Amino acid sequence: MNDIDRRQLATLALAAMGLFSLGAAAQSAYPTQTLKIIVPFTPGTGMDTIARVVAPRLSERLGQPVVVQNQPGASGNIGADAVAKSNPDGYTVLMGANTMLMASQMYKNVSFDPTKDFAPVSMAAYGSLMLVANPKTGIKSLTDLIKEAKAKPGGISFGSPGVGTPHHMAMELFKLESSTFMLHVPYRGSAGYTQDLLSGELNVGFLPVHIAQGFVKSGRLNALAVGSPKRHPVAAEVATFEELGVNRIDVDLWYAFFVPSKTPVAVVTRLNTEMAAILRQPEVKDILGKAGMDASASTPNELVAIVAKDYPRWGTVIRTKQISAD
Repeated sequence: MNDIDRRQLATLALAAMGLFSLGAAAQSAYPTQTLKIIVPFTPGTGMDTIARVVAPRLSERLGQPVVVQNQPGASGNIGADAVAKSNPDGYTVLMGANTMLMASQMYKNVSFDPTKDFAPVSMAAYGSLMLVANPKTGIKSLTDLIKEAKAKPGGISFGSPGVGTPHHMAMELFKLESSTFMLHVPYRGSAGYTQDLLSGELNVGFLPVHIAQGFVKSGRLNALAVGSPKRHPVAAEVATFEELGVNRIDVDLWYAFFVPSKTPVAVVTRLNTEMAAILRQPEVKDILGKAGMDASASTPNELVAIVAKDYPRWGTVIRTKQISAD
């Protein structure tokens, strides 16, 4: 190698080092502007609660404003689609949930793929469901329900806050795994559904554990099973479906943060680090706990694995039961 070649090589090396330094500086400077957390549902929902608890704390840690923007519609598809199509720069974050995996498969002409168009950042929280029965039915156990449902197909009614809601999908999964048929009565929201479940107009249904347990303790509902992989501390005396002989009924609601795919890994890592620290704060755990959610962070890869498992699982239920939200 002659002197000219050495000088050219040295020049290229210095240029490469300069570009690397600029790239590293750009990444380390993130963020330099306001971040948006898009909540694809209305204010007051579980997703909205989490986003509004995290936002001011994330702003403090990042040194930039973090605003929450509600963009509801089509069971969350509208807000999710907006984030999927936004710039992959870390300034638009989706407050998502496992409902995204369901809704994207229930609606026609959905233009995003939740398994490909998002980069998972971190799990945020879990919410558990309990299957309950009105005492007027005489159903006191899961065995009673299965026996009654098989003896009188369609004779047992169950409700939900609407087609495709976690309450509805949980029951459809239970029906599939227990080989039973029960009549679905969809409502527009939780209020009317819960009221009719308590009055006996509906026979059975799923409710969030922290809500159901109060009615169980007062004798207004009978607890049949919790839909978590393990017993819930709020209702430790209530067995899981698996303990009662019905497998694969993991119907926990989960909430998580996502950014558009192709967002730089360094940005995803920064967001994950800060959000994990926030979700570990006792104050945050307490606030979310009172709202019926268990704060829980994860690594991006752990969230990838959860999405990869849940997307086809709910897809099978939707196709088998021919569930459509259009």
